[in-house]
Amino acid sequence: MARWEQYEIWVQNGAKWEMLASFKDFELASGVARNRSSRMKLMLVTYEDGTVVNKDVIAELGNTRGGPT
Repeated sequence: MARWEQYEIWVQNGAKWEMLASFKDFELASGVARNRSSRMKLMLVTYEDGTVVNKDVIAELGNTRGGPT
């Protein structure tokens, strides 16, 4: 049974969330996430045999409380 963790950056595109990138290293993932201006989530995702078994949101950045006024 293969099990691994990776850091994923997800960005909001309209009403949908799309994965932008994944990294093994937190520092690299965090640095890339900080340079994004759009709404995004940095997550630690655990996979088991290719299936997601756990998702932890580490940070949500960008416009997190709705759109512009």
